[in-house]
Amino acid sequence: MDALEEVLALLKLPHRGSATPLEAEAFRRLRALLEERGLAPAAIPFRGVPSYGWELLFIGLLLALTPFSPLFPLLGALGFFLYFHGIRPWAFLLDRFPSQNLLAWKGEGERALVLMAHVDTAKTYFLYHPGRVRGFRRAFLVNAGLAFLAPFLAFTALAWPLGLYFLLQAALLLHRELSAPYVEGGNDNGSGVAVATALFLEAEPPPGWRLGLALTGCEEVGALGAKALLPHLPTGALVLNLDNVGRGELFYAEGEGMLLFFPYRGPLLEAAGKTPGARPVRYRLAYFDTLPLTQRGFSCLTLVRLEGGLPPDWHWPTDTFARLDEGALEGTLVYARSLLEKVFRES
Repeated sequence: MDALEEVLALLKLPHRGSATPLEAEAFRRLRALLEERGLAPAAIPFRGVPSYGWELLFIGLLLALTPFSPLFPLLGALGFFLYFHGIRPWAFLLDRFPSQNLLAWKGEGERALVLMAHVDTAKTYFLYHPGRVRGFRRAFLVNAGLAFLAPFLAFTALAWPLGLYFLLQAALLLHRELSAPYVEGGNDNGSGVAVATALFLEAEPPPGWRLGLALTGCEEVGALGAKALLPHLPTGALVLNLDNVGRGELFYAEGEGMLLFFPYRGPLLEAAGKTPGARPVRYRLAYFDTLPLTQRGFSCLTLVRLEGGLPPDWHWPTDTFARLDEGALEGTLVYARSLLEKVFRES
């Protein structure tokens, strides 16, 4: 069994929902694998949430109160902007559930390159249905626009229809939290964990470099694992993130952001532009673990595979290990290997 197959076999659980016991079991298995290979991964514990739905539900309820006072939609619009900008000032109230990252290193040197992939899986939602998911970005932009208009519409005839719209959104989120299952997550992100781990196990950094492997938790609920990882990354570390790389055409993201756009910069992006096998994309659909790192000045790059502009089976129960494309996994590994070699050689 090669490394890709071995890692995928370890991750075949019913799900690996953020901050759940099955996420913890996946980390236990991954840590045991790395220790069997003679490595000493460090666990980085932190507190997270099992789902993002309750936060968006509360924001929706504030917006639903638009007919009663402009103060409520003002707070709702602010909460909407902060959440999708990666800022959660209310986190101390909600982040009560144990999660973790694993961080392992190879080599010695002042320069560092980190391979990153998130372990957790998300709950599904009606917007991810194959018949609706192509409109996901459009629905997000409509909600953003209405949220930011809501404070100005509080005393107009549109206040009640707008309030009812956001009340319906809150009801749908409540239904999600009470009944929606976590997905198995073969592509999102068993594929990324497998490729990142396999590459880390095979690669040897040249003199002057350290190579890291960062496996994160709670990416699906606000990139909380990446935020917890920040104090443990060396200054100036390069970060190559792998997410949803098990099917579709390979892309390298030039940046990301659901509201504001944060471009990537640095040697990894430059190397990707010189390496055949992947096309560039400005990723606006959602966020990756690289978002909080990029916001804080780290040089990042994310590899992702898309079909029609979307990750295949994105957050839907069809995202199973059985639907992974072995050729896509191998192709991503080959491309990521070429990127590392180019960066080590030219930087």
